[in-house]
Amino acid sequence: MQGKIALEEHFAIPETLQDSAGFVPGTYWDELQKRLLDIQDVRLKLMDDNGIETMILSLNAPAVQAIPEHKRAIDIARRANDVLAEEIAKRPDRFRGFAALPLQDPDAAAEELRRCVTELGFVGALVNGFSQSEFVDDGNTPLYYDLPQYRSFWAEVERLDVPFYLHPRNPLEQDARIYQGHPWLLGPTWAFAQETAVHALRLMASGLFDEHPGLNIVVGHMGEGIPAMLWRIDNRNAWVDVPATYPAKRRMVDYFTENFHITTSGNFRTQTLIDALLELGSERVMFSTDWPFENVDHAANWFDSASISEADRLKIGRSNAAALFKLDR
Repeated sequence: MQGKIALEEHFAIPETLQDSAGFVPGTYWDELQKRLLDIQDVRLKLMDDNGIETMILSLNAPAVQAIPEHKRAIDIARRANDVLAEEIAKRPDRFRGFAALPLQDPDAAAEELRRCVTELGFVGALVNGFSQSEFVDDGNTPLYYDLPQYRSFWAEVERLDVPFYLHPRNPLEQDARIYQGHPWLLGPTWAFAQETAVHALRLMASGLFDEHPGLNIVVGHMGEGIPAMLWRIDNRNAWVDVPATYPAKRRMVDYFTENFHITTSGNFRTQTLIDALLELGSERVMFSTDWPFENVDHAANWFDSASISEADRLKIGRSNAAALFKLDR
């Protein structure tokens, strides 16, 4: 398929490059860092070779979210966004941008998002999970965005009418004891999905989408396992009549199918895609690769031959993202 749009596609600046060093064995690090720092060379060739017209680029993880010092987090976010804007300006026909945001400080994050959207032309934000703040337990407590202090930030996201991509990061060390002795479960194997799924469910249960029904949240990797669990999440012990213990007014399936979109990033399996289509419909699934942590050709070759209708392939490969991010205007 030609003309695909991919939207979980990462880059790094020198200040954040080492954040990605632990995700591949040392023998692969030279290759990964070259991929992360390249935008205009190998990346463009791979796009051309695999039918990708546009990539929406975002900073690597955890980067800004793992910087407890507010001033430095704000500086790194702004620097990364300025670098990305300069790269997009070289090929605005091929690249668009997601803002990196210092959500340690909700007001500063709202201000930076506003700058990125109104001045730099970015099409949304991608944030690498929870943030750490020097003012909360010396940075040792994760700050999830269902907390009350983030409501004004979400109001600004809704006002700007741009999507928010909730991207994974590993849990903090003290919260990762379940993985002790099994480090292979950290990262993309399992911990990324579990951490992001819990964060997304917290947002849903908090009543956020009752207050701000216009929000559009994107999660990757075919929904971080949530589509397969939607029925059980809403129907646990259905014969027991007890009141909900959270503020949300509706079922989680309602929020997930109305306020969330998912991508195929890093999860190239047709059976999983079909389950997602059955749960959400083809209008809420979008193609992505997860470059440079996954190969562009692996993603594209799988998607182009997946056993789905050509109408759905066009929606997932291009038209859904074009509409959500207003790319054809």
